[in-house]
Amino acid sequence: MILSGWGRYPALDCRLERLRRREDLPGLLQRGTTLIARGNGRSYGGAALNPDLTLSMLAMDRMWAFDAATGLLDCEAGVLLADILQTFVPRGWFPPVVPGTKLLTVGGMIAADAHGKNHHRDGTFGAHVESLTLASADGALRKCSRTENADLFRATLGGMGLTGVILSARVRLRPVETAFVMAETLAARDLDETMALFEESRDWPFSVAWIDCLARGARLGRAVMTRGAFMERGALPPRLASNPLRLAPAGKLRVPADVPSALLNRVSIGLFNELYYRRGRGAARSGAQPVHFDRFFFPLDRLEAWNRLYGRRGFVQYQCALPKGESAAGVAALLERVAAAGRGSFLGVLKLFGPAGEGLISFPMEGYTLSLDVPRRHGTAALLGELDDITHRHGGRVYLAKDACCAPERVREGYPRLGAFEAVRAEAAGAPPRFASELSRRLTL
Repeated sequence: MILSGWGRYPALDCRLERLRRREDLPGLLQRGTTLIARGNGRSYGGAALNPDLTLSMLAMDRMWAFDAATGLLDCEAGVLLADILQTFVPRGWFPPVVPGTKLLTVGGMIAADAHGKNHHRDGTFGAHVESLTLASADGALRKCSRTENADLFRATLGGMGLTGVILSARVRLRPVETAFVMAETLAARDLDETMALFEESRDWPFSVAWIDCLARGARLGRAVMTRGAFMERGALPPRLASNPLRLAPAGKLRVPADVPSALLNRVSIGLFNELYYRRGRGAARSGAQPVHFDRFFFPLDRLEAWNRLYGRRGFVQYQCALPKGESAAGVAALLERVAAAGRGSFLGVLKLFGPAGEGLISFPMEGYTLSLDVPRRHGTAALLGELDDITHRHGGRVYLAKDACCAPERVREGYPRLGAFEAVRAEAAGAPPRFASELSRRLTL
């Protein structure tokens, strides 16, 4: 069947099979073809696509043990983050790190070493994985942790599924007293002010900024920042105190059809960005407000099939990380180039990263990360190449879970521990590697 990532590009004709029991995996591996595991299809490019065999993990969705004394959860790799939230928030537990959607699998979050709004304090999702079970090319199951098969563990965190098939994991959850975040909105007039707000907000557990990709000149980098912290039970207003760990209502809106590409232009996006910025300034005057975690962390999940907003041709989400000393200049150069091209998007996001994690090719580095949605049309590939040039000129790198266009040499420049990763992968995945994807083949990994 034709499969793609969330950006709908690339789309490939893949043989898709569903893994229902771990006992079935050795038979699949004995076929001799290459394969890649696939979660819920929320990586943006070709990281979970292999025409030879794409292995769906969604049926591996059991949670079989939880220790309320330690917060340790044992589950299969196909468990959705949404299922963990549904099950454990009413009990007073929350995942330590969540990305911008809850429609990801545990295996996918480990393979991409997902990060969230709290990386500056809590690191990546992988930092809270105690152990995992990995199927290697020979069909053997290996338990990996910081003390057992440690090199393979470090290669698998952020390894994009290229070291083997992640079958299960033990993850540490964190206790929460309520399902509500005290959130504060702040408006910044330019990039200097935006970055100053991030530095001032280091003591806040969560921070993120929507950034205007079309603003230029004195308004370059203007943004609406949101920062927040989970509320304690005693701080809730009376209207929320009766059910402090409630889940959000299940209702959703849905984009019913692809939006014509002609509607996505400088005028329409510029108008949206202006209205959004003004709305943010208004919210800033209201002060901090209680917000349900679902709205705070996963606002786009309330709009089903929102990727249709970018039309049938899809889009590329360009996300890069820049080292601290180069972040201001690098982000400014990226925004200037995007604005000059008139290719701004509704969704431009800036976050602060803490120190790099233990994953050999995990994405974050200490500094800032910028992500931009770029609709696919004539000239998009050339623009992305220019953005890559800027990123790497400032010592940065692109996020492999989002990448659809980066050149192999750029990836090798951006990931200095790639050689160590490839050595570990060769031992676990065989030579030539049995675990491969459209991403790995394009980048010659």
